[in-house]
Amino acid sequence: FTKCCQETGLLMVVKCRQENTALKDCLVGYYSDPAFYEECKTEYLKQREEYRATGIKKKKQKLTSNM
Repeated sequence: FTKCCQETGLLMVVKCRQENTALKDCLVGYYSDPAFYEECKTEYLKQREEYRATGIKKKKQKLTSNM
């Protein structure tokens, strides 16, 4: 989806519909997965506990696209 949007510019609304639909379907699959939710919750709570103990924020991880 990102690549399509970068290549088409303002016409992305029209030309990237198929990619956008695929992206939404993928995200809905993750958002409705209880195991994934628990994994994210555990990671968040771990980071929050570390911050509360040290007062130092952990640098955000930059996500890379695998496309």
